Amino acid sequence: MEYEQLKLSNQVCFPIYAASRLITREYQPHLEKLGITYPQYLVLMVLWEKDGITVNDIAGKLILNTNTVTPLLKRMEVMGLITRQRSGEDERKVLISLTDKGMEMKEQAADIPLKLMEGLQNSVISLEGLTELRENLNQLIAFLKEK
Repeated sequence: MEYEQLKLSNQVCFPIYAASRLITREYQPHLEKLGITYPQYLVLMVLWEKDGITVNDIAGKLILNTNTVTPLLKRMEVMGLITRQRSGEDERKVLISLTDKGMEMKEQAADIPLKLMEGLQNSVISLEGLTELRENLNQLIAFLKEK
């Protein structure tokens, strides 16, 4: 008996997974120059938008568990990119703030998205197509987060 629903080519999840891994690979040479990993880059982007937020806020934005984010933040603190400090209002909360080094990295990283878009734009998908894909994925993420 054939199980069409179990063929990899019939899955929605696999192309999303594969594209994510391959796009992350495209970031790697740019991030290596900065001495950071892709997950560290994601944390920095969250903090560049809003500095001085809690571990839970970062985990929520990145759709990760705090036990995944905490070791990442500890490594970033050792690297001198962030500081971790218990909240004065609620000591159960840990506030994460950028250091000067972490803030300066924003300027160094500013051209990474453009370089990636230029590389992707030369592919079979137009800039409009990539924008539409991003919006569709954001809608899918929002839907799945609510489940």
